[in-house]
Amino acid sequence: MQIRGPMLLPAQRTDVELITADGVTLVGELAVPAEHEPVATLIALHPLPTAGGNMDTHVLRKAAARLPAQADLAVLRFNTRGTTSPRGASGGSFDGGGLEQFDVAAAVDFVRERGLPDPWLVGWSFGTELAVKYGRDHDIRGAILLSPPLHRATDAELEAWKGDARELVAVIPELDDYLRPDEAVRRFACVPHAKVIAVAGGRHLWVGETQTRRVLTEIVAAVNPAALPLATTWDE
Repeated sequence: MQIRGPMLLPAQRTDVELITADGVTLVGELAVPAEHEPVATLIALHPLPTAGGNMDTHVLRKAAARLPAQADLAVLRFNTRGTTSPRGASGGSFDGGGLEQFDVAAAVDFVRERGLPDPWLVGWSFGTELAVKYGRDHDIRGAILLSPPLHRATDAELEAWKGDARELVAVIPELDDYLRPDEAVRRFACVPHAKVIAVAGGRHLWVGETQTRRVLTEIVAAVNPAALPLATTWDE
């Protein structure tokens, strides 16, 4: 069968709850390869909840649906505080990227406690702001930024990644609503080791199978390049 849309590839999927340091319960899901240990772990940080973003927003949902099988990756998705999706509602209230620092910490702590390997933050839009602002506080391998607006993350917070040994990968849609490739190159110049990847024809929401596959390919290229190219069909 051709891999596209909502197709679920084999994985062990478990509903989980994360408890933050300030006592908020966050709902989420952990997906791991069905028959063996993962080689790395993605911690997914979703788009802006006040604009409809949540752990089930399509690219993150498809990463969890496909990448455990296609690329031997564990994928942790969760709703940040005050966010609701088909998985359920997390406690607390949206704080514009402030108290969400505790949500990021709870997710990284969960991955460590489960013994999952090589965690990477994968932020999309609002989630990239959390990754830039708080990723350096944690034991991660790096951060992958999908459509970063760089609105809430300050230039000082971005520049703090300069000289950091961890990887920073920014995937920038050519037709983004907020930050396009030329401006992204300028903004990320303060972090010389940052990798800025321009995607021709890409848009902020990565709508369509072609754009989804490109985003998932860039994630895997950073985290487990040996798994490329990603399969486009699957035998049931």
